[in-house]
Amino acid sequence: MSFENFSWFKNATIEHLSNVEWPTSIHLYWPQLDADLSVESIRDPKSFPLISGAAG
Repeated sequence: MSFENFSWFKNATIEHLSNVEWPTSIHLYWPQLDADLSVESIRDPKSFPLISGAAG
């Protein structure tokens, strides 16, 4: 996983990255980062462009 495709992990600690839950067979969740991803988006990130609704 590259930070280019998954930028919210860039400044995460090893502890935060290691604390991952697998709520379903196709979904991963990092509670300390409030980040969740489908397994398919990790396998093929170009098919899942990042879109943010946050104002900035």
